[in-house]
Amino acid sequence: MAISRDAVLDWIKAFTSVIEANKDYLVQLDSPIGDADHGANMHRGMQAVLAKLPGVADKDIGTVLKTVGMTLVSTVGGAGGPLYGTLFIQIGTATAGKLELTLADWAVALEGGVNGVVMRGKANPGDKTMVDALTPALTALKAAAADGTSIGEALRKSAEAAEQGVQDTISMVARKGRASYLGERSAGHQDPGATSSHMLLKVAADTWANA
Repeated sequence: MAISRDAVLDWIKAFTSVIEANKDYLVQLDSPIGDADHGANMHRGMQAVLAKLPGVADKDIGTVLKTVGMTLVSTVGGAGGPLYGTLFIQIGTATAGKLELTLADWAVALEGGVNGVVMRGKANPGDKTMVDALTPALTALKAAAADGTSIGEALRKSAEAAEQGVQDTISMVARKGRASYLGERSAGHQDPGATSSHMLLKVAADTWANA
């Protein structure tokens, strides 16, 4: 079984809906430790992405995802634009020319995306960023793929690992971004970027469950 191009498009559309529904929640998370704009920025960016999708709906998966990334870079303010943009551009680079993805394809692509985010943001696990959701998600995905797990089960485990990563950010002291200015006072707050990253992977697991 594989993830089709149409399934990838469905994932992006579903993520757009989830961001819209959780815009205020992400702003609420961002208020004590950031600029209180993560939800609004992501919403604006994903709405712009939604407008671009019809123009690439007949292209390969790599082109679709690189278009998503470039749109986010140009429309999302703050750190979210470059970081999410890099994530999608690197995933798109790894899936260039493909019309469907195997679990192995997705694992390689996600690894490229996560590595891109780490390089762009200079953040490591434990710094209280989106990396704290993405890294454990990637580890879980690769382990599941190595065990011969089905796509649906591997994606579920990946999303669960991301969710745990989000919870782990609550106790962390931020070492990157706006939140790092607060020092010890950043502890006790859930990271908004990690939260939206978990949403992205949870939507993938839900959308591709029967791939």
